Amino acid sequence: MPLFEYLCKGCKKQFEALVGPSRVPECPSCRSQDLAKQLSVFAIGGRGPELAAREPAGPCGACGDPRGPGACRLAD
Repeated sequence: MPLFEYLCKGCKKQFEALVGPSRVPECPSCRSQDLAKQLSVFAIGGRGPELAAREPAGPCGACGDPRGPGACRLAD
């Protein structure tokens, strides 16, 4: 079952709900079904910021600069 994020239009509570094909989601706070589906973002990997801060910078191209490998050294 997919996990969706919602905002209740009645009480303004944000929450996540596992929603199956025959299930209508409802607010866990006020039980309203007048909901707005929110844009969900997901993370890949499991490194938190505390681990990333301890690791040295990666080789050229590892920073993810949108201009491509080696472009970060050309920064203004």
